[in-house]
Amino acid sequence: MANRIMRREHRFRIREVDACEPDVLDTLKELHTQTFLDRAPFPDFEAGHWWIATELGQPVAFAGMVASTMATGTGYLSRVGVLREHCGHGLQRRFMRAVEQRGRRSGLYCIVSDTTGNVVSANNFIRCGYVLFQPRRPWAWASSLYWRKMIRC
Repeated sequence: MANRIMRREHRFRIREVDACEPDVLDTLKELHTQTFLDRAPFPDFEAGHWWIATELGQPVAFAGMVASTMATGTGYLSRVGVLREHCGHGLQRRFMRAVEQRGRRSGLYCIVSDTTGNVVSANNFIRCGYVLFQPRRPWAWASSLYWRKMIRC
C-alpha cells in the first residue's frame, strides 16, 4: 500500500462586514493586532468597506477599502492582514478581487494602494493586474511602492 500524504484542504469564506457592529469591530481590531503587531496604527474601521475571511468559522484575515483622498472616484486598499499560519493560500488576492467588485458597484474607476518592504504583497499586486505609479503627493514612506488598477473606463 502506497503512503499517502494527507493535506488539509482550506476552505475560506470572505464576506463584507459592518464594522459599526461591536463584535465585528472587535474582530477587526484583534486581526489587525495579530497581523500588524505594532508596526501600523489602527485604521478608522468605521469608515469605508471591510471584509473578514474565516476558515471553519474562525476569523483568519481581513481587508479594507476607504475613499482615496488622491482623486475622485478612487478607492484606497488600506489594509490586508492575514494570520501567519494562513499565508500562502491566495487570501490577499481574493480580497483584492472583492475590493475591486465593491469598487465597481460603488461607481469607482480606480483602486490604489502601497507596499513598503513587502515583496509578497508587491507580487500579489502584480499578479492581480496592478501597476506601479508615482503619485503627485506621496502618502507613505520614502521607500514605499505605489500601486494602481483601473477597474472601470
